Amino acid sequence: MPFNPYVQIFEPNQRAMIAWNGTDQILLLSTDLHASDSTRVLEVMPLPAEPEVKKGDLETFRKATDLINRKLYAEKVAAGRVMSEGVVVPSGEVTFHEKIGAHDISVTHLLDAAGFVDWVVEYLGTLGVEQDIVSERMRNLIEEYIADDFEWFVFDVISLTEDIVTNEPIQYDFKSDHLYYPLKITSTAEGSTSIELLILTPRLLNRFPSLPIDHIHLPHEPIEITQDELRELNEDMYSLLKGYERMRLRIWELEGELKEFDADLLAR
Repeated sequence: MPFNPYVQIFEPNQRAMIAWNGTDQILLLSTDLHASDSTRVLEVMPLPAEPEVKKGDLETFRKATDLINRKLYAEKVAAGRVMSEGVVVPSGEVTFHEKIGAHDISVTHLLDAAGFVDWVVEYLGTLGVEQDIVSERMRNLIEEYIADDFEWFVFDVISLTEDIVTNEPIQYDFKSDHLYYPLKITSTAEGSTSIELLILTPRLLNRFPSLPIDHIHLPHEPIEITQDELRELNEDMYSLLKGYERMRLRIWELEGELKEFDADLLAR
């Protein structure tokens, strides 16, 4: 949501790594953003539970992708094939507020659905957001999430120009009974997007209650990784999954117009 109402926001790329053990999830997220003119913007992300928030490491994406490519290459060599190219009491309360690099992040907890959006607008005023930038479309989306029993919302204020910038990755750790990635909330932005998700779980997932599986492109077969390999990728994800001898790592890809995403990604 741009502070300047006459500016359009574009999000051509989203990349994330998700580790999920059936009850807890780590979401490492980075996006590419640019605007039709210079402006500050507010990003909103709903979550199913209160997160712990910390700065992530962009190297995790590279290491995970390299590991996938190395293992796929070894499998294809062993099979005598060559790897193809391209596989790769108020209405709310603030429980966390911190500046992490270019991000000014607030984690808010819903206490009263009826006045929550107005409370958010008032709170944003304390961060220097002088005008009410929460559009009617965004209000409706937040209310839809509230109706679906979401109580936690992350608000992130950053500055954009016409040049595409890759945001520093932020890591969110939270409880979830599904593997979860927010899609519906991005429908307020303009243009198309390409989403690459690195998915790490103890087993393969086969239930997708909100988004049909055929919306997800699978560019390669899942690979198995060991605890030692996972520890090299991300210490927090290693701690999350250290009870499992082997895990499955794979890439999921989604593409489309942002306005067409009318459901979040849920999987079990």
